[in-house]
Amino acid sequence: MKVIFLDRDGIVNKERGDYTWKKDQFEFTENLFPFLRYWAENGFKFIVITNQGGINKGIYEHHDVLDLHEWMKSILTSEGIDLLDIYYCPHHSDKQKCLCRKPGSLLIEKASAIHHVRLSESIMIGDRERDVEAAQKIGLRGFLVDSNPNWDSIDLSSLIQ
Repeated sequence: MKVIFLDRDGIVNKERGDYTWKKDQFEFTENLFPFLRYWAENGFKFIVITNQGGINKGIYEHHDVLDLHEWMKSILTSEGIDLLDIYYCPHHSDKQKCLCRKPGSLLIEKASAIHHVRLSESIMIGDRERDVEAAQKIGLRGFLVDSNPNWDSIDLSSLIQ
């Protein structure tokens, strides 16, 4: 299966400069829906890989993230976009070390194994070097974009065949 892995904050939703864990804080990035529909029509599935260190810091809880992700998935579904899965790391590097927090690659590895992802035909899109670094650790191509992109201006055609 061909997959586009997506970071969440700054890629799927607008980066606010603070933790996003409530629906009223969440705003999809500009032209995300047509961008994802285009790649879905070209045979790609989507998986979100996100660091959610606010859990470890006690700012919000697992159920807050799960509720937000269910709501996010329902909006994407209503826009004709099937989000295959979402994986999140609840740890924060200030509190503890783990292998799942990007730039660690454990969540991408897990998602790839569960969903039989063909890494050679897939890509990770993120707005931080740690997103690209996590992808590269397992041989996945990483693509770095500015936070809060207008997806109309992003061309992946040279990266995805």
